[in-house]
Amino acid sequence: MDTSKVRNAADVEQVVRAAIASDQPLEIIGHGSKRLIGQPMATNALLDLSELNAVTAYEPNELIITVQAGAPLADVQSLIDSKNQQFAFEPVDTSALLGTPGIGTIGGMIGAGLAGPRRIKAGGARDHLLGAHAVSGFGDSFKTGGRVVKNVTGYDLCKLLCGSWGTLAVMTEVTLKVMPKPESERTLMLRSLDDVTANRAMTAALGSPFDVSGAAHLPNSAFRPASEALAGLGSTGQAVTLLRLEGIAASAAHRAVSLAKSLAPFGGAEILQDGASAAVWSSIRDVQPFAAGGALGAWPVWRIVCPPASGGALGQALARDSGGDVIYDWGGGLIWAALPPKADAQAALVRQRVDAAGGHATLIRASEQVRRHVDVFHPQAGGLAGLSERVRLSFDPKNILNRGRLIRAVAT
Repeated sequence: MDTSKVRNAADVEQVVRAAIASDQPLEIIGHGSKRLIGQPMATNALLDLSELNAVTAYEPNELIITVQAGAPLADVQSLIDSKNQQFAFEPVDTSALLGTPGIGTIGGMIGAGLAGPRRIKAGGARDHLLGAHAVSGFGDSFKTGGRVVKNVTGYDLCKLLCGSWGTLAVMTEVTLKVMPKPESERTLMLRSLDDVTANRAMTAALGSPFDVSGAAHLPNSAFRPASEALAGLGSTGQAVTLLRLEGIAASAAHRAVSLAKSLAPFGGAEILQDGASAAVWSSIRDVQPFAAGGALGAWPVWRIVCPPASGGALGQALARDSGGDVIYDWGGGLIWAALPPKADAQAALVRQRVDAAGGHATLIRASEQVRRHVDVFHPQAGGLAGLSERVRLSFDPKNILNRGRLIRAVAT
């Protein structure tokens, strides 16, 4: 494997231009924590950004941080945590799910665009991305956005980089909003609801005036053993519905009691506080019940986004017909599905049900052999696929950057 370890944007430009000249596709990595997601790429050239790891600027009073793309996410989170701040979209740590070391980078966080349970309130990664410096597939550096939203040139352009999985440009530096951490949190826990009823309860909570920042449901399951923080929630196999409220301590406590009263028709609610609550939501964010080292570690895992009102029925039918297990987040708008192994990871069944619900599904965990023969990312309709391709060509006309990672048909 030919690895180019770069130290600055000028080095990135040089490597990309050399790749263009030789028509040699590049695989872009930080520490490689998410290399197992996407179509397998046929290339022996790596562009390694791990030495681009500096925090360029951090202004806690302005709630802004500028950091190079190869900086370890854990280190940046530790820095902002020391100022009692956070990335409000709760970036997902995929290490447990994929069975890889927990060494994700800021660039990988933006390239994947995976957000945690607070997505329903705070928005996703792209909503917190203010600007970026990057190198396009032409081998040219460009800047998009800036350090404030007002009057920033190219603010919308940087949003395209989020969730592009490195196929548009090589990010070298990004500027992100950070937010104050809540003083306190409370989680209401409802027991033994079926998926559809839990969906209604989460919808009612999210539509209430109590400012819910997380709504998840773990169904009754014969497959999923209790894991880590979730082990203390009750007996094995008992369904649990979780609703989070955050803010100053007095407000969070008051709203938790009021929400419990409003949800009384769904059953009595228990309340978890602060540390216990935070641990539970970290487990849900990182999909710990489906961890690679757990009982379902050999099963393919799908990430399904759908209209929240359809989530309960879709997940229940999918689990029943596939023999698999599901977890609901985002009030039913996000479903994590672990399905018994088959040659196609049950892609035909998943895509049929998800298309009917108006959603999309991504195969997050599967063997390389399966990913070679299955569309990892949801196939786009003709018009949308054409638009996506025109956007990609405007950034990378020779298809040098992460060639074949998103679309199986162009893998070489």
